[in-house]
Amino acid sequence: MKQRLQETFEKEISKKLMEEFKIKNYYALPKLAKVVVNIGLGEALTNASAIEKAVNDIAVITGQKPVVTKSKKAIANFKIKEGDKIGAKTTLRKYKMWSLVDRIINLTLPRVKDFKGVKRKGFDSSGNLTIGFIEQTVFPEIDSTKVDKLRGLEVTFVVKNSDAKKSLRMFELLGMPFEKVN
Repeated sequence: MKQRLQETFEKEISKKLMEEFKIKNYYALPKLAKVVVNIGLGEALTNASAIEKAVNDIAVITGQKPVVTKSKKAIANFKIKEGDKIGAKTTLRKYKMWSLVDRIINLTLPRVKDFKGVKRKGFDSSGNLTIGFIEQTVFPEIDSTKVDKLRGLEVTFVVKNSDAKKSLRMFELLGMPFEKVN
């Protein structure tokens, strides 16, 4: 079973990308490989329940249980010891990935207060796009009455066979609302 946005990509967007960038082989097209949702929690060092709540938030948003991330090394300035729990993340692929991308574009981003568009500087040299959200309550799945504290999170769209220019065009065709260029 394919998600609506995935079908649009395969039937329409892929053809436009092949024409615009003169790509002859379908397998050389830029494609979404995975989406990573991540919450970093400095507060977890003093508040043990913060990790549990962050894990629950990511699970509700993505429909998939996240893993708890631990520090790889000690950082004295931040009072972090090696192995401390400092965040949570999950990686989505295939149907769940396309479903989340569709919800972010059509439901979540329009709910962001004073939203002027996704920044075009969010791309790295490989064409991956990272969007930071200041609070988890912009996601419609989160019940704002049950939130103890607003926590920011990061969504990274990992794209294969791409660079920043191709990825930008692909996301524009998918309907991602980018900030206007003056």
